[in-house]
Amino acid sequence: MIAIPDRLYMTPHQYLDWEEQQELKYEYIAGEVIAMTGGTIPHNDAAFNLAAALKNHLRGKGCKVQIADGKVGISEQGSFHYPDVMVSCDQRDRKAKKAIYYPCLIVEVLSPGTERFDRGRKFQNYRQIATLQEYVLISLEQKIIECFRLNERGVWELHTYTDELELTSVNFRCAVDAVYEDVLLGEEE
Repeated sequence: MIAIPDRLYMTPHQYLDWEEQQELKYEYIAGEVIAMTGGTIPHNDAAFNLAAALKNHLRGKGCKVQIADGKVGISEQGSFHYPDVMVSCDQRDRKAKKAIYYPCLIVEVLSPGTERFDRGRKFQNYRQIATLQEYVLISLEQKIIECFRLNERGVWELHTYTDELELTSVNFRCAVDAVYEDVLLGEEE
């Protein structure tokens, strides 16, 4: 993600209408519009592998699996982000056109330029979504997937996966190797 030199400030509704007309994708945080940069091939491969497995698993179960161009709204007033993968099984999102507001699962593939933001402010924003149950971070440096899961006490617990990934929000399991299929990791470059 990169901030544009002449920062744009607008209301959430102005942003949603304005962004539909843009060639680039923009996130919206506290009234500020921030241009998104493109990802790498390994970034795309990891996100696609998980999204495809989730789509196959959730087929016919009333859930929507979204990738890169699917925008999540923290609320009607913003912020708005573009997670790499997200899932909503909430009826209120079935006919969404501009943004998903009720996801149960959000996934970000980490890159050196966004990791701090993904772990920090973005995760703070995501935690405001009442329906969110799991937040997943996929490393591109090594085969390791972290899942922050909301427990019954309302506390986010970290689960780290190196062999088999388990996502309880959508009753899903798969080999970590399947997420990393054909993904060139940082040390392999």
